[in-house]
Amino acid sequence: MWALWLEDLKTHDGLLLEQGFWALAVHRYGNWRMGIRPKLLRFPFSLLYKFSYRCVEWTCGISLPYTVPVGRRVRLWHHGGMILHARSIGDDCHIRHCTTFGVAHTHANEGIPTIGNRVDIGAGACVLGNVTLGDGCVVGANAVVLMDVPAGGVAVGVPARVIRVNAS
Repeated sequence: MWALWLEDLKTHDGLLLEQGFWALAVHRYGNWRMGIRPKLLRFPFSLLYKFSYRCVEWTCGISLPYTVPVGRRVRLWHHGGMILHARSIGDDCHIRHCTTFGVAHTHANEGIPTIGNRVDIGAGACVLGNVTLGDGCVVGANAVVLMDVPAGGVAVGVPARVIRVNAS
């Protein structure tokens, strides 16, 4: 956990008060505490996690539950309005403010997105449903992604469409 915190701090340019860093730090702590056995010993750590999670959510506007596997060197730019409920978020991703990952319909609670490695997501983008953002793709600002974006793809618009696929 300490090594990941240091790497996250470096990814956030060493800015200790960066809101994205705190969201990731609490997320990593939430995952670490799940390894504590027996469960009875985990209880105080879980209370601290739940309190810290809510503090980050209320003060930074970033919701990143511990159940989302997050890769290394993920950068959460700015703060506010980030709801990041995904199946997984890959390594070296850049995610900007007012971004939403989640279900597309109220009757499709299982369908959440998978974010690949090196994905760059613009401000205000929504990635909804059981979609996959391939490695190295770019999602434009305010795009609403409802379909898969291939590796190296560039998706823009409402609803988002792939306008180009960059060679990897």
